[in-house]
Amino acid sequence: MHKDDQALIFELSNPGRIGYSLPEMDVPEADINELIPEGFLREELAELPEVSELDIMRHYTALSTRNHGVDSGFYPLGSCTMKYNPKINENVARYAGFAHLHPLQDESSVQGALELMYDLQEHLIEITGMDQVTLQPAAGAHGEWTALMMVRAFHEANGDFKRTKVIVPDSAHGTNPASATVAGFETITVKSDENGLVDLEDLRRVVGEDTAALMLTNPNTLGLFEENILEMAEIVHGAGGKLYYDGANLNAVMSKARPGDMGFDLVHLNLHKTFTGPHGGGGPGSGPVGVKSDLIPYLPKPVLVKQGDQYVLDYDRPQSIGRVKPYYGNFGINVRAYTYIRSMGPDGLKAVTEYAVLNANYMMRRLQSSYDLPFDKHCKHEFVLSGKRQKKLGVRTLDIAKRLLDFGYHPPTIYFPLNVEECIMIEPTETESKETLDAFCDAMIQIAKEAEENPEIVQEAPHSTVIGRLDETMAARKPILRYQKQ
Repeated sequence: MHKDDQALIFELSNPGRIGYSLPEMDVPEADINELIPEGFLREELAELPEVSELDIMRHYTALSTRNHGVDSGFYPLGSCTMKYNPKINENVARYAGFAHLHPLQDESSVQGALELMYDLQEHLIEITGMDQVTLQPAAGAHGEWTALMMVRAFHEANGDFKRTKVIVPDSAHGTNPASATVAGFETITVKSDENGLVDLEDLRRVVGEDTAALMLTNPNTLGLFEENILEMAEIVHGAGGKLYYDGANLNAVMSKARPGDMGFDLVHLNLHKTFTGPHGGGGPGSGPVGVKSDLIPYLPKPVLVKQGDQYVLDYDRPQSIGRVKPYYGNFGINVRAYTYIRSMGPDGLKAVTEYAVLNANYMMRRLQSSYDLPFDKHCKHEFVLSGKRQKKLGVRTLDIAKRLLDFGYHPPTIYFPLNVEECIMIEPTETESKETLDAFCDAMIQIAKEAEENPEIVQEAPHSTVIGRLDETMAARKPILRYQKQ
C-alpha cells in the first residue's frame, strides 16, 4: 500500500474522538487488574486509535470496496468458481427457526431443521444417483477424505488390507492426492492421452490388487467429459477397487447425467459452489458425500433417518467411520443449498448445466485465435488456454493475470492443471450475461495484442490497483499480516 493511502486510512486518530456508544453501566465497576491476570494484559493496546463513528464507518466501507467478489465483479476462476449467492438463500438462512437453533437441542425440538436436512439428502441422492448421503463434511476436500476413509473401512471390513493405493489422474485437483495421503493411502498417477482424457492403457497398467480406488472428476479439470467412463469403471471394479467422483464439476452435467449411473461408488459435492453457498475467504463450505448401498454401513454417524413421521439421528452404527465434524454439518450452508434447489426445480437445474456449457464454449471460441487452445474440442463448464505464444514474447501467464486486474476482473485460474504449459483455466458459470462474457473476452484479446505490440505494459501490471505488483516470493515467505506504523 502506498504511503499516502496509509496516512489517509490509518492515521485518523485524534484524542477525545469516540467511535462507539455504550449503554449506561448496570453492574458495579471493577478494576481490570482484578479481572485479568497481569500477564495477560497488553500495554501496547493502550494506544488504540481514537476516531469518530462516521470516520470508522467510512474506513471499513472503503476497505470493503477493495475486495472482489461475486456481487462486485466477474469471477472466472476455473474448476471451483464462485457462483452468485441468491439473496433469497440469505433470507431463508436467517429465519429465526433456523438461525436461532442450538445443535445440542433435543431432536424433538428441531424436527423442522431435521426434515430440511433429510429432504436435502433425498434431493442430492436423486441428483447424484447415489443410495444415501451424509451432510457432515465441512467442505470439498473434507468430503474427499471422508469418502476415502469409508473406502478404507470397506476394504478392511472385507479383510482386504493390501489395497493401499489410490489412483489419481495427472489433471486432478490438487486436493485429491492430498486427501488420499491424509487418509493413509499411497497415490499413483495415471496419465492423460493426447485428447486430454484418462489414458485407458495406462489405467490398465496401474490398476491391480493393491488398488483401493480411482479418484476422478467428470468432466475433468480440463473441462472435457471422460467419454470412456463406463469402461474405466469396469476396469477399476474388475480389479476390486472403488470409483470416487470429485463433485467440483457437477454443474457441468447436473440433471443431464448422474455419477451413480456412470459407475461411481462415492461422490462428494461442493454445496458452496454448485448450489450457491457463499465461498469467500476460505469458507464456509459444505461437502456432502453420497455412497452406493454397500458403503452405507460406513457413513459418518449419526446418520439422519426417518422413522414413521419423526426424524431421528441414528448413532447405532457399529461399522461407521465415526463423526467427522462437530454436530451435523454446516447447517446454514445446507439451508442455502436446499433453498436454491427448491427455488430452481428440475427444469431450472437442467438450465444451469445448459448455460454453463454454452457460456464456456462461447468464450473458448472467441479466444482461440488470440491464445493457444490445447484441446480443440467441445468443452463443458470450463476450458483451458495456453499462454505459450505470449511466453515467446516475454509475457508470462502470470503477467496476463496481473494485467486483467487493470480491467476490473478477477484473474482466472493460472498454471493449473499442471499438464498444460502456461495454463489459463476459465469458468464463466451459467449466471453471467453475454455482455459480461464479451467484455472479458475483449480484455483478454487486448492483452494478447499488448503482448505483441507493447509487452512492458503487461509485464509491469497491474497499474490501477491500490497495491501494485508484489514481490511474490517475499509475500509468501514473510507476509505482513498487521498494520505497521511508518
